[in-house]
Amino acid sequence: MINHNLKIYNTLTRTTKKFEPIHVGHVGMYVCGPTVYNNAHLGNARTFVSFDVVFRYLQHLGYKVRYVRNITDAGHLENDADEGEDKITKKAKLEQLEPMEIVQRYTIDFHHVMDAFNALPPSIEPTATGHIIEQIEMTKQIMSNGFAYESNGTIYFDVEKFAKENNYTALTGRNLDDLLNGTRELGGQVDKRGRLDFALWIKAKPEHIMRWPSPWGEGFPGWHVECSAMSKKYLGDRFDIHGGGMDLAPTHHTNEIAQNVACNHHKTPINYWMHTNMLTVNGQKMSKSLGNSFLPFELFSGSHNLLDKAYSPMTVRFFMLQAHYRSTLDFSNEALLAAEKGFARLMNAMKLLDDLKSSATSTCDISELKTNIYAAMDDDFNTPITLAHLFEGVRIVNSVNDGKESISESDKSELVKLMRSMVFDVLGLKLENAIHTDKIDGLMNMILDVRTDAKSRKDFSTSDLIRDKLKEIGFEIKDGKEGTSYTIN
Repeated sequence: MINHNLKIYNTLTRTTKKFEPIHVGHVGMYVCGPTVYNNAHLGNARTFVSFDVVFRYLQHLGYKVRYVRNITDAGHLENDADEGEDKITKKAKLEQLEPMEIVQRYTIDFHHVMDAFNALPPSIEPTATGHIIEQIEMTKQIMSNGFAYESNGTIYFDVEKFAKENNYTALTGRNLDDLLNGTRELGGQVDKRGRLDFALWIKAKPEHIMRWPSPWGEGFPGWHVECSAMSKKYLGDRFDIHGGGMDLAPTHHTNEIAQNVACNHHKTPINYWMHTNMLTVNGQKMSKSLGNSFLPFELFSGSHNLLDKAYSPMTVRFFMLQAHYRSTLDFSNEALLAAEKGFARLMNAMKLLDDLKSSATSTCDISELKTNIYAAMDDDFNTPITLAHLFEGVRIVNSVNDGKESISESDKSELVKLMRSMVFDVLGLKLENAIHTDKIDGLMNMILDVRTDAKSRKDFSTSDLIRDKLKEIGFEIKDGKEGTSYTIN
């Protein structure tokens, strides 16, 4: 099925072009993973759900995908300009724990969040601390190629020297002179030659807990070199896709490109750069200082004061997919409630699929539906348009179920395959509360029997009261020729 029309927007070129992998039938994809010093936040989740869909769709198209997503467990300082304390070390000191206890706690939390969102695990999940040797070797190679220098035990990347031969700001399109003018004086960072220079290896201060031996003394890796070293190890000098949040593009990803080029001499080490957009809450940027930041499990429990109720993980995933990954995603109770209803409609239709009655002919065009759905996914993984077409599939399912339209056996088979593969396999949605389905069915059948008995006794007021009360709590009753059925809205 690899013969496709998938087009991807490339942040580097600012164009959308047909996806052509470096190696036929294979895709190498690297996504910057979390720094595990705190609970995974919703911005993390949005990015990783987006790339989970990318991973799933590439596999669906028939590619053999190596998806690498790292765990940053050292070297990420509080400030991108190599200032401040290591985030994990700082948390460890505050809680009087070993740094690896912090790493373990929040790595487990991150995995729980990903499991809740039904995200597939990556092919490889390397850690920064597990690849110190590779980072040292890459640093040595960059130095050997003349783009880094040592200063008092710290190794800095020479940005201005690199920029004389290469376009350092290619990813963002920013002007290098503007960057230099907008960067503050070195001040206390007298070891650096240039304002934009960044650390590949950092000399450990006496109080720094996490440290490793190196040719330049004891220290720890810079944040940027970690991803370059791990992507190189598992995907090679050149690979297909590199992803992450858009906030990583100006510094982290810009520096990754510089490192990769300086080390390997490839002018385009990554063919497609993909970036997810940010989250807002009621139109405002999500931040702790504004009090509008919440964690995924606060959404699932409804414990945050900005939430009217709890929302299930699949409702939140469905909500995320209603916006394109490059668009801002705005959280509000109204939007989440609407997503909850939409997700319930979709799942109700999925439950009806197998029991649809086939006819000799079809009044619906499943071939056109399939074409539209694939065209949407091929358009830079356009999940909101894909969902819109899937709801055309929902309309067909409901119309056939109600006897308003007919479907042939071959078309029904194609519809079942299409809906299941797209909803479950590609978009990664799943039926929830399956463990309680039998109990709910039993209870509802009992209630419907009572209503049927009331109707047979011509007690229509009781019959209507049961129907209306069930509707108020989300159960839609349908009376048909073959009896009464219900759906959950």
